[in-house]
Amino acid sequence: MDTKFMELALLEARKAFAIDETPVGCVIVRDGKVIAKAYNKRETKKNALCHAEIIAINKACKKLGGWRLLDCDMYVTLEPCPMCMGAIIASRIENVYFGAYDKKAGALGSVCNLSDMFPHKVAFLGGVMESECSEILTRFFKELRKRNS
Repeated sequence: MDTKFMELALLEARKAFAIDETPVGCVIVRDGKVIAKAYNKRETKKNALCHAEIIAINKACKKLGGWRLLDCDMYVTLEPCPMCMGAIIASRIENVYFGAYDKKAGALGSVCNLSDMFPHKVAFLGGVMESECSEILTRFFKELRKRNS
């Protein structure tokens, strides 16, 4: 685990914040090199599937020329939801490092651990740069509530 990759994921989250998207960023790494990075675009694309993890997985598959992301690690600023965990498991990502825990929808330990339910087990570590990852989400939702009140 290398925090420089979580710092890159945070840069992606800041891009999302700047365009009023939920600030979640994701980086996929193989052999110590970034092969894909992305941030949430659900509002921009008007598409429920446009989570940072899904976009990054799609980019990584295109770059590597296949759906199996063997020997790849994911760094994401928020614990993946069930949809994203399904894609992570299906793509055979080996390790997931996430920042903030998602007590409402987290599928890597907070609400459930989907990795335990399938043959492909995903190793994971939560709480990586947790305060920085949590802070950007907290600030975003505070500003959103102010605008909507």
